[in-house]
Amino acid sequence: MEHYEPDRLTPVQVAAMRRSLRSGRAALTRRSLLRASAGGALAAGALGTLSGCGIPAAGRPGGGTAAEDHSAKEKEVAFSNWTEYMDVDESGKRHPTLDAFTERTGIRVKYTEDINDNNEFFGKIKPQLAAGQETGRDLIVLTDWLAGRLIRLGWVQKLDPARLPHAYANLSPQFRTPDWDPGRAYSYPWQGISTVIAYNKKALDGVEVTSLSDLLDNPKLKGRVGLLTEMRDTVGMTLLDMDKDPGRFTDDDYDAAIARVQRAVDKGQIRRFTGNDYTSDLSKGDLAACLAWAGDVVQLKADSPDVDFLVPDSGYITSSDNLLVPNKARHKANAERLIDYYYEPEAAARLAAYINYVCPVDGVKDELAKIDPDAAENPLIIPDKAMQAGSRAFRSLSSKEETAYEGKFAKLTGA
Repeated sequence: MEHYEPDRLTPVQVAAMRRSLRSGRAALTRRSLLRASAGGALAAGALGTLSGCGIPAAGRPGGGTAAEDHSAKEKEVAFSNWTEYMDVDESGKRHPTLDAFTERTGIRVKYTEDINDNNEFFGKIKPQLAAGQETGRDLIVLTDWLAGRLIRLGWVQKLDPARLPHAYANLSPQFRTPDWDPGRAYSYPWQGISTVIAYNKKALDGVEVTSLSDLLDNPKLKGRVGLLTEMRDTVGMTLLDMDKDPGRFTDDDYDAAIARVQRAVDKGQIRRFTGNDYTSDLSKGDLAACLAWAGDVVQLKADSPDVDFLVPDSGYITSSDNLLVPNKARHKANAERLIDYYYEPEAAARLAAYINYVCPVDGVKDELAKIDPDAAENPLIIPDKAMQAGSRAFRSLSSKEETAYEGKFAKLTGA
């Protein structure tokens, strides 16, 4: 089990977080930015929550720390999620899938949208988890790299497969075996996040784009290419383009990928590194092509006939946001029932129809077609077999690797 290290973040890690808060995936408000609106960055003061508290890890090898489960007597569950990451009704005040869960089970969901950034939220719950105390939350949603960290620290509980029959049976194969939680003993995906190449057909003006190499090397696209400020997405897609596996790369492979992109930067090929703000530039044609997140592309295609996407033959990077039960959760069984509920095709379809991210639930297509036939046929929401086959995950990093790699990427992007 990984030991908790209470040291302050290194300058490189702080720079990486500022970049993410300012323009990366952390700046997304999950639904509003699908409509290509500009998202406000979080206050830089949030960085102050990340300094160490000097408390050793409370977890133990082989699993997290349970508490007396009050699920049978207390019909409730406290669920913390990202903003704009749940279906809402026309009033904007109620969540139909949560209401349906409560009506069926009698379990009231205390739903809170209090996650704006992984590191910021980690700063909120870290003191309680490190001290072996409950967080007041039964279910949380974290991106894969942080989910893996909490599992290694022993700060989340092993799930009971007996309470997760739908989740076990319906989990899409592409999400079944992450290296940070093999077999999904501690987590289940909430949604998947795919990185693809998006382009503006009018801006390309006949220039053919089929791979990342085209973006990095074709002189006809000079100054009209965008890459992402998220290291795992940009470097991961570059590794794939170089016929390297993002799940098994070496330090030398990473350095070669950085050098590959640096050459494109030096010759003026890259207009800029962006977060979700590429949506405006792509729609206007200021960017002819860029790396993009699938959730944005779904809405951009709906809004603009010129915008489309491609998945390179080399593959694409997929990450996930994941459901976990933290240590000392008061209502673990209720939380597991809620996880399992969202792996029933009907509930999964209602959620997918609203948020438009990659649905991790197999067998949802027919249900989604009843709600939104176009969404059901969209491989960015319901990946077909070819799309699933191209999915690749960026491997877990040690703390030493994280610092070194983010430092090199920050230098590349000028952050």
